[in-house]
Amino acid sequence: MITFGEIELGVSYTLRPGVYGIIFNEQKNLIALIETGDGKYFLPGGGLEGSESHKECLVREGIEEMGSLLEIGEWIGKAQRYFYSEKDSEYYLGEGYFYFAEIAGEAGEPVEADHQLRWVETGAAVKMLFHEHQSWALQKALVLIEKNEEI
Repeated sequence: MITFGEIELGVSYTLRPGVYGIIFNEQKNLIALIETGDGKYFLPGGGLEGSESHKECLVREGIEEMGSLLEIGEWIGKAQRYFYSEKDSEYYLGEGYFYFAEIAGEAGEPVEADHQLRWVETGAAVKMLFHEHQSWALQKALVLIEKNEEI
């Protein structure tokens, strides 16, 4: 598995598995990102809760973050990142499961008021994402799209 970040010796990391959707506009030149209240950018999605399936997690996160019903699509890949969360004052090993996804409908107002949906040009988005493993997944998705369009 592809791993980002550096392990600090003597530190105990909390495993944090999450599911994330890569959602493009129709022209595939913009991607949906979530901007948090502290100005950081993330892919739509988040941590698995209980015995949730990947699909259930992405649907719940879409409602919470975007007020949208998300439809999970093709698998992109899995990567992880070691990092320290200033917000939680905790060390995490973020394990990301990445899928293509689409907005299938509206679900009302987002539950998380400090999360804003932003449509960003794909090249800029790669550099804006807070987590390196999310940037990696977006780059991989762009390569997969390019290959499919050539077929």
